[in-house]
Amino acid sequence: MTTDRTVKDAAVDGVLAPLRHSGGQMYLGEPVTQLEHALQTAALAERAGAPAALVVAALLHDVGHLIAGERADGKDARHEDVGYRWLADRFGAAVTEPVRLHVAAKRYLCAIEPDYVASLSAASRESLTLQGGPMPEAELGVFEATPWAPEAASLRRWDDAAKVPGRIVPGLAHYHRLIAEALEGR
Repeated sequence: MTTDRTVKDAAVDGVLAPLRHSGGQMYLGEPVTQLEHALQTAALAERAGAPAALVVAALLHDVGHLIAGERADGKDARHEDVGYRWLADRFGAAVTEPVRLHVAAKRYLCAIEPDYVASLSAASRESLTLQGGPMPEAELGVFEATPWAPEAASLRRWDDAAKVPGRIVPGLAHYHRLIAEALEGR
């Protein structure tokens, strides 16, 4: 007989599978792995007092990279859309929407904060070019009016700060309960 706990554990394991299986890959020109980046982003969100669903979004925001891989032709792989679609089968909007919007949030912040672009890593500046560059003025109001835009902007800031080699943060097991709750809250 299968217990609720076993089913929940299996569901959480399914969510974490891409990080467990492919998280050892280096993170796109950064000095950390995909897993280190994910864990650092989640830890920064948690430290900032983010709601549980946003901490889960922070942990999983780049899952699209792990699922789709990277394109070798110099084009954007649209990892935010790939990740959103994968996550939408499992979670509600409080997790999926910040993930879907985190690249747009980068473009938005680059457009409204003059020093933001300079604060990005070299790899992030390079991907910004592939992602369309700073958001044009005509799109700023649309982004600002989008539900989940503030959460996506917060996620983006944690994302940018989560590239520190050797930073000590909790491991995947620390997020098990939060993921299980977010799965139930769908």
